[in-house]
Amino acid sequence: MVKDPVCGMTVDEKTAIKLVKDGKEFFFCSSSCRDKFAKKPFFKNRLFIVSAVCALLVLASFFIPLFIPFRQAFLLYLKTIWWAVLLGLLLGGIIEHYVPSEYISKVLSRKKPSTILNAVFLGFLMSACSHGILALSIQLHKKGASNPAVVAFLLASPWANLTITVMLIGFFGLKGLFMILAAIIVAINTGLIFMFLEKKGLIEKNKNIVAVAEDFSISKDIRARVKNYKPGWNTFIADFKGIIGGSLALSDMVLWWIVLGIMIASIAGAYIPVHFFHKFMGPTVLGLLVTLSLATIIEVCSEGTSPLAFEIYRQTGALGNSFVFLMAGVATDYTEIGLLWTNVGRRTALWMPVVCVPQILVLGYLANIFFK
Repeated sequence: MVKDPVCGMTVDEKTAIKLVKDGKEFFFCSSSCRDKFAKKPFFKNRLFIVSAVCALLVLASFFIPLFIPFRQAFLLYLKTIWWAVLLGLLLGGIIEHYVPSEYISKVLSRKKPSTILNAVFLGFLMSACSHGILALSIQLHKKGASNPAVVAFLLASPWANLTITVMLIGFFGLKGLFMILAAIIVAINTGLIFMFLEKKGLIEKNKNIVAVAEDFSISKDIRARVKNYKPGWNTFIADFKGIIGGSLALSDMVLWWIVLGIMIASIAGAYIPVHFFHKFMGPTVLGLLVTLSLATIIEVCSEGTSPLAFEIYRQTGALGNSFVFLMAGVATDYTEIGLLWTNVGRRTALWMPVVCVPQILVLGYLANIFFK
């Protein structure tokens, strides 16, 4: 076992990503850590490239009227989600610094249905939007959560958390409970199906999982750590550096995808006519499919898209379409798929919409029938 020179994670030489530099071998937990260690020029950094494109489009809007709608939509999206992204990165840094891999591996890596229930319950406790949850999901993966648990957590968090529960009930009344329950059902079903896929070798296994003894007690370990913790200025500085370092390492992995997602969503929001939504998103099979397609592009933030989902319901009376718009955004959004592709595994990313979308469409169709 060796340590990743970037994030400090302990990795197995046999399964870790290897890089030979100056005649020496280095081992990494992920391609992001390897790329960061390789010190690519800043102009080749993906976050720099995507951010530069967005900045140029915003700057061009002051001279070219055609780009003004893009600028307005882009700034609106930034205003809506910046706090959630920062919160997600901060919580990810706290997990990286304070939470040992053994804790995550014990709770979220066992091949039992209870693992999926733990992941969904943890997602319910989170009060961050989908893009804040992205950072936390990747951090849990780095710390040893199984891929089925990561997927279940990612699906449950944005639409089944406490904050959104209150918001959806406020918008839809008791019908909002259907959306929450349906989101939990999709998350649990998908997690269990992914456990089966993992067992059959159809998706990747998380190489960050560490072996944990059966008698290992998280509560006892926490008490021991608290007892040995020595508060003071030096400790505070070390903790601060550890949290910020973990947040920065995580941001290098996820932030460029989020910025890319905002850019594409801004283009869609700025240039797709509003009447298109009203005309083609009715309570029909075609309406469900159109809603599914648009959710893939427009989904940006749970708090931000909840009002839009209610507007769809208010204009069309199609509760199922509103559910599809909310839930399919997480299951098919290119930001989520891209992050899973680059950090968790390509097969995991490809299976996610395959497993989720049929469930979402069926539940949406039933909702349109029973909630007319």
